[in-house]
Amino acid sequence: MSALQPDMRHPGIERVADALAEAGHHDSAEGIRVLADAVRTAAEAAAALGIEPGAIANSLLFRAEYAGQARPLLVLTSGAHRADVDLLIALTGADAIKRGTPEFVREHTGQVIGGVSPVGHPAPIDTLVDVDLEGYAAVWAAAGHPHAVYPTTFAGLVELTGGTPARVAR
Repeated sequence: MSALQPDMRHPGIERVADALAEAGHHDSAEGIRVLADAVRTAAEAAAALGIEPGAIANSLLFRAEYAGQARPLLVLTSGAHRADVDLLIALTGADAIKRGTPEFVREHTGQVIGGVSPVGHPAPIDTLVDVDLEGYAAVWAAAGHPHAVYPTTFAGLVELTGGTPARVAR
């Protein structure tokens, strides 16, 4: 794995580093890795890091509909599987849940698809954290840019996001 220049600065990465540091997760903030190639999928991230795809925490932003009102829902799911929309509806009580469009994702996270971090958003987002991530001593999440990732833990993700642990796949 070859990294870009260590002094590479990007506003998305800096927002994530600041959010991690402000939350007291200094090891995660200092562990941000900027990779030579974009890692927009769990498989790409796992290959770049030399780990199992299941240890990748995919940040998926959904558009949840409640009585005609759309709200963002962040689902942090293990890269070993896909989130099940029917389970998400049952967990949240939403009338419908759809993948967020690129515009919806950027509006609510300030980040682009493929680089959405669990943290560093303009406002808090309701979050579900896949309990399957608990099986890994370390998990890796996007750091606000498709080239950047950081290490954390399942408990760290729950704490950082104020998320609810849940089974999000069948």
